[in-house]
Amino acid sequence: MEKRIINPWKWQDERSYVQAVEVKNITGTLYCSGQAAIDPNGASSNEDMKSQLQLAISNLEEVITSAGYECEGIVRLNLYTTSMEELWPHFPILQEWIAQYNIKTALTAMEVKVLFETLKVELEATVVK
Repeated sequence: MEKRIINPWKWQDERSYVQAVEVKNITGTLYCSGQAAIDPNGASSNEDMKSQLQLAISNLEEVITSAGYECEGIVRLNLYTTSMEELWPHFPILQEWIAQYNIKTALTAMEVKVLFETLKVELEATVVK
């Protein structure tokens, strides 16, 4: 796989994403459903935003690795949250995870009115290899 990062500016670097990713010569593409703070038994979390974000990241990582892909191959990440204000103080958790795996991803983050049951944050990814 070949990845080319397109960043006409530098300001996005502090925000842990890129403006565009071109991918060539891939051997597979994985489209992940939104992963949220749901435990292995299928129960939605009632915990705070920080805990939910950590579990959502862990669940996304589990799906990616179970499929035989690597987190570094994430080229598109969509983040949905019921409160940007509540999420923002914990955004460094996501940034640290992105740095840990050297993820270069196009990223969209948006606030939505509601997520399933008691969920506060959800991560949806496209991964290539």
